Amino acid sequence: MTKIKKILVAVLVIVVASCSSTYKAKVDFDKNTKVDTVNYKTFAWLTSGKIMAPAQDINPVMKLRVDEEIENAFRAKGYQLVADAEHADFAISYTVGNRDKIKVSSYPSAYNIGFGWGRGYYGGHHGGIYGGGFGTETRVSQYTEGKLAIDIYDVKSHQPAWHGWATKRITADDKQAPSSMIKDIVSEVVAQFK
Repeated sequence: MTKIKKILVAVLVIVVASCSSTYKAKVDFDKNTKVDTVNYKTFAWLTSGKIMAPAQDINPVMKLRVDEEIENAFRAKGYQLVADAEHADFAISYTVGNRDKIKVSSYPSAYNIGFGWGRGYYGGHHGGIYGGGFGTETRVSQYTEGKLAIDIYDVKSHQPAWHGWATKRITADDKQAPSSMIKDIVSEVVAQFK
């Protein structure tokens, strides 16, 4: 394999890797340092509805999936679910939502045709570097961003103990297989809780 081919393969691998992580969930958390969560063993839902403030148009099937995945994720961490919140170490609740977003990107026209020796470099149809500059190309894309937030409350002190959340651009694949996406997102958020 020639040196140029090796460079092209390396660039291709980098581009593919960066594209695959473009729509990964962004996960973070905030912890109340005044509440000690180290000895927690049991949890319960804060309310019988489980979700903190459901949207009017919430999909009840999706809500059921989220309920189950949150319970499963805490069980997988070794916590035991109890029916009565007053007898639990911590109580949980969550919120979900989505919003439509717009992304506007603007590039010099030469960016898309390759910057090098040729029409886009010295003159061609863009007016040249020295005689008028480059045009720009603007791209507008619409997408939906989903958000899941999980809240943990200390039962004894009645204080919020932890807040974890994830945001993710919802893709066509996510819409086709929502169960897999929900499981992954919930697992990532709950993994942050210690």
